[in-house]
Amino acid sequence: MKKSTLALAVYAGVMATQAGAAGFLEDSKATLSSRTLYFEQDPREPSASGAKGQDQRQTTQGFLFNFISGYTPGTVGFGLDVQGMYGINLSGGIDNRAANGSTANTVSPTSSDGTPEHNWARAGANVKAKISKTELKIGNALQPNLPILVSNDGRLLPQTFEGGIVTSKDIDNLTLTAGKLTKAAGRASTNYDNLSVSGGTKGSNNFQFAGADYKLTKDLTLQYYYANLEDYYNQHFFGLLHVLPIGEDQSFKTDLRYFHSTSDGKNGQSNNVGYRLTGNGYSGTGSDTGEIDNDLWTAMFTYTLGGHAFMLGYQSSSDSGAMPIINNGSVVDGRGRNEGEGGNSVYLFTDSMITNFTRAGEKTKFGQYSYDFARVGVPGLKAAIAYLHGDQIRTSATGARGSEWERDMRIDYVFQDSFLKGFGVTVRRANLRSDSDLYPLQQNVDQTRVILNYTYAFK
Repeated sequence: MKKSTLALAVYAGVMATQAGAAGFLEDSKATLSSRTLYFEQDPREPSASGAKGQDQRQTTQGFLFNFISGYTPGTVGFGLDVQGMYGINLSGGIDNRAANGSTANTVSPTSSDGTPEHNWARAGANVKAKISKTELKIGNALQPNLPILVSNDGRLLPQTFEGGIVTSKDIDNLTLTAGKLTKAAGRASTNYDNLSVSGGTKGSNNFQFAGADYKLTKDLTLQYYYANLEDYYNQHFFGLLHVLPIGEDQSFKTDLRYFHSTSDGKNGQSNNVGYRLTGNGYSGTGSDTGEIDNDLWTAMFTYTLGGHAFMLGYQSSSDSGAMPIINNGSVVDGRGRNEGEGGNSVYLFTDSMITNFTRAGEKTKFGQYSYDFARVGVPGLKAAIAYLHGDQIRTSATGARGSEWERDMRIDYVFQDSFLKGFGVTVRRANLRSDSDLYPLQQNVDQTRVILNYTYAFK
């Protein structure tokens, strides 16, 4: 545990002792969540090479404790959130070392020879203050879910960030958000590391952002956000979400999103190699190779009828480069242990199980059908199938083009009664295929996840 984490924990204890006043404890809640994950990733033979990637079949058990306090009385209320995580490797791991010697693992930390660590843990806390409907949180257990940054929870334990975020809802129908983040702990990590971008090798400890969500009418929401990752990129986001009710049991949703990203600081300087993007698809031309320059827009339309939901959409990424996505990358701790792949998420429907369809030039058509079986008397059961196809992917300065497609399926069931009430089961399966022009940027992969979830709320 790092000193900053320890200091927060000590402060948390002192604050909890001194703040035994109405509100702080009376409005608090504590939960203990259990997640069992079976993860299987099977890289298929790529069409352009006989080499195969790393097989991974692994079962892990995770525990996540959250204490969320209320606020002390007064004009300014103070509170505290505490979080603890513990992961256990039950069996399996990476079957073979990759050809390049990599032992990175997307589920758990590994030793230098690729063997999964038996257990790992992380703790954090956020101190918070509230005036009216404005709330400030500072700490290292932040999990933002914003258009310009989404905390990843795609494996056993969630990604968390260090810094501060302020949210204000004092103006009716308007939510204002701003913050600064300095570090992140990946989903398979015990340590906090500087931020980076997929394809970048140097870290940055300054991610600043601000934005607004305005509910123009009860059915129409407008969004704007600005973000800057120092020495990597500036980004503007515009969003529009509209829901049109149709009769008693139908609706039509329109979801439009646009990202404009340009280079910042050292990423725009050709001599700063570590800040230029590599291994992330084609980016830039000539002396601009590796410089962030991307426009991405997406349009999604969803028709809901009873328990049925039909989604169709289209997404376009500009030729000039791939969309920048924050990733704190792989970390090697003081014992030579590989802290695993940082993992990342992006605020797009195309952020699928295996890939996210945000490469340079990529044009993606996608669709999804989902059904809620509560409509036929089976509450808690849901199923969905999605298909995405991206083409015109620019893979080199010579103009070579590639394509890829992914098919995702999932079934979720949450028990509604008996001693299993609240126990959830999720089964997910994905297949990703790409043509020879995209290799080695992307190999063909099959992936399966079986997830068992249960959360106990302390009373």
